[in-house]
Amino acid sequence: MNDRTHGQQFKARFLRASAPTTAEGIGKYLASGMIRGIGPAYAGKLVGAFRDSVFEVIEASPERLREVPGIGPVRAGRIVAAWAEQKMVREIMVFLHQHGVGTSRSVRIFRTYGANSITVMTDNPYRLARDIRDIGFKTADAIAQRLGIEKTAIVRVRAGISYALSEATGQGHCGLPREELVPLAEKLLEVPAELVDMALAFELAEGTVVADRLGEAECIFLAGLYRAERALPWGAIDAERALAWVAAKIALTLAPSQAEAVRLALASKVTVITGGPGVGKTTIVNAILRVLAAKGVRMLLAAPTGRAAKRMTEATGLEAKTLHRLLEADPGTGGFKRDADNPLDCDLLVVDETSMVDVPLAHALLKAVPDGAALLVVGDVDQLPSVGPGQVLADMIGSGALPVVRLTEVFR
Repeated sequence: MNDRTHGQQFKARFLRASAPTTAEGIGKYLASGMIRGIGPAYAGKLVGAFRDSVFEVIEASPERLREVPGIGPVRAGRIVAAWAEQKMVREIMVFLHQHGVGTSRSVRIFRTYGANSITVMTDNPYRLARDIRDIGFKTADAIAQRLGIEKTAIVRVRAGISYALSEATGQGHCGLPREELVPLAEKLLEVPAELVDMALAFELAEGTVVADRLGEAECIFLAGLYRAERALPWGAIDAERALAWVAAKIALTLAPSQAEAVRLALASKVTVITGGPGVGKTTIVNAILRVLAAKGVRMLLAAPTGRAAKRMTEATGLEAKTLHRLLEADPGTGGFKRDADNPLDCDLLVVDETSMVDVPLAHALLKAVPDGAALLVVGDVDQLPSVGPGQVLADMIGSGALPVVRLTEVFR
């Protein structure tokens, strides 16, 4: 082919490296450091002793290596082991290349599975999509077709269940109703619904996906996402012991409503605490933060405005930032540097004065919360509303989907 910049070029559809065959080529290969135990000096000695038969000696008559001055049993053993490893790597790379896998992906496959790479590929190439980043179902499916795996093979349809659910996550869904998942998988995989039902039963039994009911609908979730939604980053905490401990620390006995709020927050992935002035929201937040700090939980505190963030810092003794500073606002793009691809580094995010948060800011914030982190939302719906569109706090409370603590007892 002719390249406009570089002129005449070779364009290869397939490339396979072969071992050098001349004494000069063998010497350069051995001196390259590819074989542990052989450097430039020993490469020269080996080629001088065995000429172009060096590889045959290493593989078939390794005891002859000790004929070379300076090579004893330990070094000879290292050379033989390194040669066997390189041979295995070559065989695996050739196998992967023959089945349409590029060099960079081949390297990642070998690093993941090592000597078992060929076995994994032939038994279940769809493991690649599950185990190796940047290798998705479509790539694994193309490899599987080259290996002769049929479209209707149950191993393919089982992997396709996770693929269909992963496609749904691109639309913001953590799971799908079964009645939507089955036709979606049927369409994506081009297989009958009966086969999808059978594969789904296998995946549920193995725990790759999880079934749960949302209202009247049976929904199917990827197991990792399902656990991420529910698992607390700090594990189980004995709330009664924690309450007694924190009461002693802050020298204050919590009222029953405040103690119940702490119990709920310690047991929930997302908690909303709301109430008017003087009902003890700050006391509750301090109690929760004291308990979780003692557990080594990484916490971030934030509020919509600088004044609110300053009050939060003074009340808790911990640094609080404005939401824009927390999310690392980027004036150049008008967006934020912290997002789903670059999430916040925390186990718990506490947001105060949430009534002032509008929908666009809430959207950006929730995208930046790590999947495994918990969220504590504090605010008073009767206080200042957001300047921007939406009433985020009121909608969270009114949704009925989140644990909400409504404080009414005034302590001032």
